Amino acid sequence: MKRWGDLSQDAADHLSASSVLDHAEMAVVVTDRFSNVVYWNPFAERLFGRPGPSARDQSRSLGIMEKDHPLAVELAKHVLKGGVWEGTFDVKRGDGTIIYVRAQAVPLRHQSGSVTGIVITAREALRSNEREKDRFGLLERIGERLAGSLYVEETLKRVAEMLVPQFADHCFIELMDGGRLIRKVSSHVQGWSPPPNTWAPLGAEIRYPTGHYADIALRRQETILVEDFSQTNYPSPGEGSTRLAAEIGMTSAIVAPLCVRGEVLGLMYLGLSNLTDRRSPHYDAFDRDFVGAIATRVALAVDNALLFEEERHTAESFQKNLLPPQPLPELDGLEIAVRYYPAAPLASHGQGIQTQVGGDWYDVIPLSAGRVGIVIGDVEGRGAKAAAVMGQLRAALRAFAQDDKPPAEILARLDDWTHSIATPEWDDSGADISVPPIVTCQYLVYDAWSRQLSFANAGHAPPLLLVDGTCSELEIEEVGKPLGVRARGINADLVYKEETRTLPAGAALLLYTDGLVDRRPVRDADAKPPSDEETLATLFGKLIEISEDSVENIADAATVAVPGEIDDDMAILVVRSARDELDVEERTFPAQPIMVGEARRMAAEAFSGWNVPEERAELACLLVSEVVTNVVLHAANASVPRHELMVDTTVPFSFEDSWDVPGFEDEVVTEKEFTLRLRRGGESVWVEVFDQDLRLPRIRSAGENDEGGRGLYLVDQLARRWGSRPTREGKAVWFEIPTKAR
Repeated sequence: MKRWGDLSQDAADHLSASSVLDHAEMAVVVTDRFSNVVYWNPFAERLFGRPGPSARDQSRSLGIMEKDHPLAVELAKHVLKGGVWEGTFDVKRGDGTIIYVRAQAVPLRHQSGSVTGIVITAREALRSNEREKDRFGLLERIGERLAGSLYVEETLKRVAEMLVPQFADHCFIELMDGGRLIRKVSSHVQGWSPPPNTWAPLGAEIRYPTGHYADIALRRQETILVEDFSQTNYPSPGEGSTRLAAEIGMTSAIVAPLCVRGEVLGLMYLGLSNLTDRRSPHYDAFDRDFVGAIATRVALAVDNALLFEEERHTAESFQKNLLPPQPLPELDGLEIAVRYYPAAPLASHGQGIQTQVGGDWYDVIPLSAGRVGIVIGDVEGRGAKAAAVMGQLRAALRAFAQDDKPPAEILARLDDWTHSIATPEWDDSGADISVPPIVTCQYLVYDAWSRQLSFANAGHAPPLLLVDGTCSELEIEEVGKPLGVRARGINADLVYKEETRTLPAGAALLLYTDGLVDRRPVRDADAKPPSDEETLATLFGKLIEISEDSVENIADAATVAVPGEIDDDMAILVVRSARDELDVEERTFPAQPIMVGEARRMAAEAFSGWNVPEERAELACLLVSEVVTNVVLHAANASVPRHELMVDTTVPFSFEDSWDVPGFEDEVVTEKEFTLRLRRGGESVWVEVFDQDLRLPRIRSAGENDEGGRGLYLVDQLARRWGSRPTREGKAVWFEIPTKAR
């Protein structure tokens, strides 16, 4: 007879290493030094939910989630040096479900003692006798996952992913909304969903009957465990719900209130059923305490997300209400499309609402005689402060633009304004150390009748020009400094320069802020961020494909042309010039009283040819007479325009002879004249009268017996809009008469 412990040959064969590992209720994975998986046992296939080792990368073949890849690298480095590693991974199984896996890794040594690989043993967390040890690590990881979300919907989705199917077959989350309990999550084991008219769907109001375990959890604000439904009897929430629970064999449930700062945000419900095969189909007191701890973290995450969404909504509303109201006005000879998008949040940087809105803005400003001011700008920084600065700058620029000054002068005044709104600060000696906001801006003025585009740039990216199937940056010879960075003592007029281009018929301009091209790349460890040139090339390629489409389509295409998430808020403004010429009549007259009738006759003929309604045409002709008469009456008092002395400096001459220029001593007498320009738009006609007088007109208060002084008063009362602006030769007086009834 053999002694105790002696094995037969047959028994010994069954105790081989491979046989033991095949029966082990623990995953065993072996890799070589290069993380190539060389072995795993059958339980590993069940745990990780995928077939045997086919992928060469350890982290990918095991399904370790991307955010834990650095942890897997740390594991390999530590163990290959001879150490032992233990920790928890988030694993995405082959069916898409997410579980927590507790793993231990030890070195695999050769007979010589050298480390030749890694042996990893793993099990599902909280499914062993070490649940108490696992609990704290899991709670920490769950807290990290929840802290990475700033949206309520995303937060609740992460909760469901964490709990189903590892801890529950069914997960419901209901949140309070105006005193009502609304179902926000209904998650179940993969491949199953509740039939209609059984369990309440998403968005439905939930009413638990008095005495129901969920009602008890809500009223007592404590986690309630139903260990075995067969041993309890609670009020039914509905006939369909009770019938379905019986069909799927509901066995156990835990309901935890979501409480934070003494307020109940809602309920989290976890349930087990016979839909899955588990070692234990019932929750116990340990599970109740663990789910209660999870609910505390879920409540904090949901509360943070609710607060964030409220602040985000407020900030976005603030930003959008400071932008021009929609829709933008229809302008003659110009198609316009605009877009504004706040940045996606960057929770991992902990910046909260600061990652949402900023100081990007655009504007379209109707100017004199159908001309249009176009603005794109970006205030440095993010958040409500940047948006507030943007609002002040936009209002100031609109006010400055009404003076019809050149774009360079407008930017110079806006630069002065940025210095005036800086938060006052002084050093210890009392010196002013205020730092003005830094702003990039481009201001353009477009005349649709002449197609002339005048602009000045303050450190902003040049617009993109789409014409004849090509896309390129608009040529800018001189880009000025951003607003707010001009050194003291330097005149702003020297910083910003005006340039002029003629926009081709049918050409489109795309103005944008840097949020369009500065994207947050999709997370990929192997991906190299594209250079600025590559990004612009990608954008150009997409725009060329749709260059002949509508401005709305161009704006939409530009928004998604560059891959990645929006890392900074983004403003886009697209304009397209008219393909057809707009109607205009222009003639110059001597500044003599007899020419008033000639100017009126020219206007009458033009309005008749344009089919302007007779009543409107007569009104416009009347105002033409008033403005022209005003110009002629004041022409006699106008100063003689200065003539610039042009001297050829290539020919040297002495100082004594320098003023001996033929004709210089003779007074140049120029006959005064005025120019009448008439323009027809879709719903209005514009009249402009140009002369050499530098004095701008103003409305006078005529006395009862005065013979004059009422001309501009009539213009002010009868025209829709009127005004005057300085020109290089003198001034222009203009007014607008609508041709269609409103």
